[in-house]
Amino acid sequence: MTEAERLVRRMLAALLQASADAPGVTRDAYGPGEAAAHAIAASEARAMGAEIATDASGNLYMTLPGADRARPVFLTGSHLDSVPHGGNFDGAAGVVAGLAAMADLRARGVVPPQDLTVVAFRAEEAAWFPLSYPGSLAALGRLPPKALQASRADTGRSLADHMAAAGFDPGAVARGVPYLVPGRVAAFVEVHIEQGPVLIGRGLALGIVTAINGGFRHTAARVRGEWAHSGATPYGYRRDAALALADLMMRLQGWWAMREAAGERLTVTFGCVATDPALHGGSRVAGEVTFALDIRAGAQATLDLAARALRDIAEGVAADHGVTIDLGPRFDWDAVACDPALVNRMADAATALSLPHLRMPSGAGHDTAALAGAGIPAAMIFVRNANGSHNPEEAMEAADLDLAVALLVRLAETPRDVPPDQARLGTAAAQTPFGVPVSLPKTPINLWTSCLTQREPGP
Repeated sequence: MTEAERLVRRMLAALLQASADAPGVTRDAYGPGEAAAHAIAASEARAMGAEIATDASGNLYMTLPGADRARPVFLTGSHLDSVPHGGNFDGAAGVVAGLAAMADLRARGVVPPQDLTVVAFRAEEAAWFPLSYPGSLAALGRLPPKALQASRADTGRSLADHMAAAGFDPGAVARGVPYLVPGRVAAFVEVHIEQGPVLIGRGLALGIVTAINGGFRHTAARVRGEWAHSGATPYGYRRDAALALADLMMRLQGWWAMREAAGERLTVTFGCVATDPALHGGSRVAGEVTFALDIRAGAQATLDLAARALRDIAEGVAADHGVTIDLGPRFDWDAVACDPALVNRMADAATALSLPHLRMPSGAGHDTAALAGAGIPAAMIFVRNANGSHNPEEAMEAADLDLAVALLVRLAETPRDVPPDQARLGTAAAQTPFGVPVSLPKTPINLWTSCLTQREPGP
């Protein structure tokens, strides 16, 4: 077994032991679980002689120096937090893969042409804070100050409070001081388990992600009809909210099937369906039903079409059933394309290594989206994983992660500089490993509330 393979198995076992919380693991963002995982990663990196640094928000950077330290760095990694009682591989596999690539280079005495930095971003899982990518956005200086007031789902304390309690600097985050400067990062490649069944179904270990789907979500939608006695209210007199919601589901499902048949790719998901326990009963016609709705696609045109279809179908259902349908607040996130040149480079490297792979979009959100949105060439490697994610049954094989490590090593050994126009955004006279902090344009971040009172994974 190689040094890289030993690190993969040792570190995955250590993470599982440190964060076991039956069923599954819990690595709470800015809590003991995430902190323990960061300590394990830093210990492994330190043992290899890597340079260790953290930024104002607590993101962890582990750097193997390259031959030319003036070159923009090759960045890889992911996040180490998990959802409550989640699986051991979501996020963590990417950090482990990056450190294993470092172990491989070091064991062979290979000095990469540019710095290889493995990052462990904070708080990617929105089950803890109702935010998208707060750790990576903070690293980029793009987290709006108001996001620091978001409350953690279980403690009620703000993100700023949790940052400060962990020894970090929410004040610097609020001022938008970036640690990652686009012109100083040649590329970001995030390794992550696939959270769906496609690679398993195709019999492939690896996927190369071409885009991260955008979408919109209604987290507090409701159908209002009229509460009535089940035996005393004939068919033509009912305003049944439950039946109306079922009709809405089936009509939207039918529309989705037609779009798929026409060659469009999207997902439509209803969840958090509930009636008020203080009012509902086995002998009552439901007068109100609450629900959530999540629609995702890789093209904004498809999302716009879905929004119009939802509006039209909801109006038709409301009229037919004598109810009102209030979709409530809408939370949107944009689709993000991975860097085409980097995707092609990754595919060529996989082919050269005789690694069968599939080009595919990601239906879930990832920190890669934040980096790509800041202008950093970014892409992802998916690793085959059974049973989905955000649950204790995640089932990635270490041997499959070894293949992703081999691809990362090939990429790290081959220098890639950012285009000249992006290079002007940074400077080699660095105050951090990545460049002099500069003011970056802010982008809005969506704060959203989970459906009802449940903690809910984010994009």
